[in-house]
Amino acid sequence: MEIVRLAADHPLPPALKELAAAIESTQQTEITDMKNWLRAWGQPEAMDMNPQAHAGHGGMKMTSPDLVGTLRTAAAPEFPRKFLDVLTGQQQGAVELAQTENGASGGVNAQARDLARRVIESRSAEVKQLLNFKV
Repeated sequence: MEIVRLAADHPLPPALKELAAAIESTQQTEITDMKNWLRAWGQPEAMDMNPQAHAGHGGMKMTSPDLVGTLRTAAAPEFPRKFLDVLTGQQQGAVELAQTENGASGGVNAQARDLARRVIESRSAEVKQLLNFKV
């Protein structure tokens, strides 16, 4: 969410700003759905920051805070290219994570598997769009 929110305050092509806003909206809906599931299951909403806690499901995949910090402070001329690179990598990482949920040894919850399928489809399409931007 932090990455796509940076688009609003930086010089980017309007179509890229629009895509970033759409990604933010989609991700916010997904976050809300997953938090609702966790509450219904009596589980904590906050992620356990211990990387070992996530070893059983492919590890803790997230964009490096250092990379996000570098993007946040990027100068105007270099921001668009860095933004595209970081966002493309983040969206591809989401595809890879969702594939673990839908893989042979993936999750058993039908709602989570359906969300993973939708993430694979939408993020793959977004990666294709991002790769076509010229900045």
